[in-house]
Order: sequence, then structure tokens, then C-alpha cells
Amino acid sequence: MKGGVFLITLRRTFLTLNPHKPTAPFHLQMDPLERYCYNPTLRWNPQVEEYFVTAYGADHFHCISKALTRPSCYSCIRVNTLKSTSDDVIEKLLTILQERRRQNGSADGTNVCDNSDDLVKATLTPCGTVLPNASVQDCFVDKCQIPSLDYVVFVKGSGPHTIDYGHREDTPPKEVVVSRKCAEAVLRGAQVYVPGVLACSAHVEKKEVVAVSVAVEQPGATGGWGVGFTRGTVLQGSQTDPYYFERKGLYIGQGTTMLSRAGIFRVSEGVAVDMVNRVYKLPSFRDLLEGEIFLQNLPSIITAHALDPREGERILDMCAAPGGKTTAIAILMKDKGEVIAVDRSHNKVFEIQKLAAEMGLKCITTYKLDALRSVQRMSESDRKDTPQSGEQVESNEISDSSAAGIEEMSCTAIGGTQATVEQLRNGNHIRKAELRKNNRKLKNGPGRNNCLGGRVEKSKGFPPNSFDRVLLDAPCSALGLRPRLFAGEVTMESLRTHATYQRRMFDQAVQLVRPGGVIVYSTCTINPGENEALVRYALDTYKFLSLASQFPRVGGPGLVGCYQFSDGFKEEWLRHGEEDLVQRFDPSSSLDTIGFFIAKFSVGSKDV
Repeated sequence: MKGGVFLITLRRTFLTLNPHKPTAPFHLQMDPLERYCYNPTLRWNPQVEEYFVTAYGADHFHCISKALTRPSCYSCIRVNTLKSTSDDVIEKLLTILQERRRQNGSADGTNVCDNSDDLVKATLTPCGTVLPNASVQDCFVDKCQIPSLDYVVFVKGSGPHTIDYGHREDTPPKEVVVSRKCAEAVLRGAQVYVPGVLACSAHVEKKEVVAVSVAVEQPGATGGWGVGFTRGTVLQGSQTDPYYFERKGLYIGQGTTMLSRAGIFRVSEGVAVDMVNRVYKLPSFRDLLEGEIFLQNLPSIITAHALDPREGERILDMCAAPGGKTTAIAILMKDKGEVIAVDRSHNKVFEIQKLAAEMGLKCITTYKLDALRSVQRMSESDRKDTPQSGEQVESNEISDSSAAGIEEMSCTAIGGTQATVEQLRNGNHIRKAELRKNNRKLKNGPGRNNCLGGRVEKSKGFPPNSFDRVLLDAPCSALGLRPRLFAGEVTMESLRTHATYQRRMFDQAVQLVRPGGVIVYSTCTINPGENEALVRYALDTYKFLSLASQFPRVGGPGLVGCYQFSDGFKEEWLRHGEEDLVQRFDPSSSLDTIGFFIAKFSVGSKDV
């Protein structure tokens, strides 16, 4: 059975990874409606596809793969209940979005429906079905109806829409080709910014209407993947264009250029194309109601609820950036207690600080810390002399290994004069080479990892059993994020590497939570090796852990079974009776969320 599935997936992948260039007569027969549309297909590594087909079944995985190429049909907003209410936010959003519609018309890209008849209230029921409320025909914003989530607001979008790109026989439309990352952002409601443009038709001037298509990575002749475009490429617009067929079914909308072709490739920032007609219409919430709302995926909001934080508790968010779950936890605690948020990136920690300040949250403490080093590793004497919170470093920190550079820059910033390292070191001799190196750092600035400024504390870790609850929203393969237009780089080796990394992080979480506490583990991937297999590892390794029920329960059951790899390794997933104690969010289900996974563990006595 498994061999037959592998042959089918191998044949399917071979056909997609080795596209045959049709002959000229076939070119002339191509239907413009077939070309100028949005109908992408994810290409998977054959081993990865066979693995997922075994886990989900061929038909189900095909549906998942298709759903991943499209954005959700609604935007999910979490209301900061410490500053506002969902009713107030709904009223404000309706006023703002309807004003946008009056100003820009129905084709501005911020409007969520084609006409007023389509503006119906979207209600997400507990069973996960988006239904229109016939009693309200002039509204497209509503509260979530899931128990305990009435502070969540949904804004309904629409799509896919058919767009007339103005194609005429022998007269193709002028076109702008954008990168895959840019296209995925545009499908979520963004504009086309200059850095995302790869190629453009000749003689495009400002305020011209252009079709916008995507350059998705293609297999190279010598292996690997590439887009084939050099930035600034001139599109010929005819079927002789060597990348003409690669853009078939990858047109995401129509827009108006804000710069000429020359301008697009001359400047480094700004809007290149104002999207007028979109395949998917979702409103933009950029700079809207800051501090009152936060745009967040529904499963992420449910993750904070699954943790069930209580007022006065001490909670750790191990991989906290960008801070959505951190602030959700703090709000559920009514800002009473202590939420410690850590991340290994200085800039990301600073962004969490900014978000917490924007939302007016005082109970969040942030640290720069690698989650793999979360448990404090110090001698008993050092532990007595060192504050638990860690050591403080300045925003212009450059290198952990260059204390001289840190001291010199601090002195320069405070005093405004160039102090010598010898002075800072109280006369100790410092090599001239080190001094020159530090001077270069001063001249060039703090570097990419510390460019935002601000004040970030660096932690040495935390003592075992020092938290009531721990959230590990682990770095993962992110195969549940939508929309996704490329998956060819994913290999079984990379997926297994992620799983190993996550187990090491989970080992840290188990040490940090106290007996009687709770661990919540979550990912945004559809990979069972990073989800159900982690649960199996946790339950088999730590006998004092047990799966706990979650509220609210919105997602579906987990996967039961196992997978035998060609190298003999057997990856075990859930066992019968455990599947309903986790939540798996299927992107192809009627709930229409990203792919996501949540597991909750109760911590018993560690003496067992």
C-alpha cells in the first residue's frame, strides 16, 4: 500500500517539477482565462508528499495543500479588554471601513465586498461555520460566538474574484512581477512595495494600470530552486518570454503604478503599485486603533486560553516574539501577576516591549534569552550573588564577547567625547587592533541585530520549578501559515531537524514549570512530526506529565498512528484515546484558519 502511494506521489511530483515547454502551436491555443487567473499549486518534495499522504490520506492532503495557497476569508481581531470593548471596536471599525469605501469606491482593495448586498454580518459559530446573519444586511463585522471569546471580532473578506486584466489578442496587458513573499503579503491585504518588485513591462509610466503576477521558485537545471528573474528584468509580454508559462495561474490582481518603471528600480522604498482590484479582498488594519486591537489568528488566541492563566501567577512565554500570545495572556490575567517573555533576538524583544507599552500592560517583563538556555546553569555561590532577573545591557550593545567595545560606546553616548579603552580599563593595556575594531563598530553603528534602540535586559536563565505555567509556542516549519505559494524547499531532513530542536526546548520547559503547573505547546505547522510526535515524546519521557483538556475546544482531533522512515526510524504519533485531548486546526476545514496545533500538559509530582 505504502509503495503504491509513493509511486503515485513520485509521478505527480515528477510531472510538476519538470514542466515541459510546449511547442509554439500550443502557445497560440492557450486560453487567456486560463492564464490570467489565480490557481496556484504547491509543489512538494516527493518524500515529504508521501509522508503527508500517509498521515492525512491523498484526498485530504490535496485539500490541505490547496487551502494553504489561499488566505482565510476573514480577519480576526483581538480586542484589548483593558482599554475597550468589542462593541466599541465594532462601531469604530464600521465607521472607518465604510468611510474608506465612500472615499475610494468598491475597488480600492480595503473594501471587503463587491457591493452593499454582500455586506452581511459574519458569525463564526462554535462548530466553525461562517454563516450570514440575515437580520443585519448592512454590516460585515461581528463578535465571535464561541464561548469566552466574545472579545474577538471578525471582519469578513471576499474572494476569489475574477479580474479582467484587459487582455486582447496579440496585446497582452502591461505587467509587474513581484516576489513570492511580496505576493503572499498582497494576498493578505498589503500593497506592492518597491523592494518586492522583480520585473516590469517596458514603457510603464506612473498611474498606469498593470496586471500583478508572482514569480514562484522553479526547479533549476543543476538542482535547487530559483525565480529566474534578475531584478529589473524587462518583460516582453509575449509567449517568447522564457518565463511566460511559469506565471500561468499566478495573477493576484490589478493595480495602478505609483512610479514609472525607471522609478521603481531607482528608489529603495515606497509603494510601487496601488492594488485596485484584488483576487482576495481583505481590509488593512495598519495603524488602526493602536492599543485597542491586535490582528491575530484565531488558533493563537485559543492557545492563550488553553494556558488558562490566573491572576497573580508567574508565567513564562519561552519564544514570545512578536508578543501576540504574551499580551493575550497578560490581558486574561487582567494585568495582575507576572508574565516573563523571552526571545533570543534583541530587536524582537524590543518589539514585545513596544507592543506591551502600546496596550498599557504593566505585568510583562522581557528578556533576551535563547530558549535552549532557559534553565539557569550557575554555581550555588553565583546564584546567591546574581539577581534572578538577569543582567542589564544597553541598546547599543554590539557583542557579548567585547566588553571593551560596550563600555567605550556607553561612555561615548553619555559623555559625548571619545574616551580611550585604557581609561575605561583603569590603565590596563588594550591592544591597538582591538581599539581600531571598536572604533569601526562605533562608526558603523550598532548592527542589524541591535538597530532599534531601547533598553533590553539579558537573562542568564531561570531556576527550575520557578513558573506556574509555561507556554512554548515553538519555532517550527510554519507549514500551516497561509497563503503559501512555495513548499519545494521542505525536506524530510529539515522537518526532522525541527522536531529535534523542539524536543530540546520542551526539555527546558519541563524543568522550569513547578509540580502542579501547566505546559502548553503549540506550533503553526501541519507536520505531525512536530506536533503529535512531540506529544508522544513528552508522555513517554516524562511520566509525571499527562494531557489535559482544553477550553474552549474549537480545533479537531489529533492524528493517531505512526510512520516508518526508510532509515528504520519509527515516528510515533498519538494513541487511541489521546486524539481528543489536543487541538489540530485544519486549514481546509470550514473554520478556515491557518494550520495549527495545541497540546496542554498537566505537571504532576516530579519525584515519580
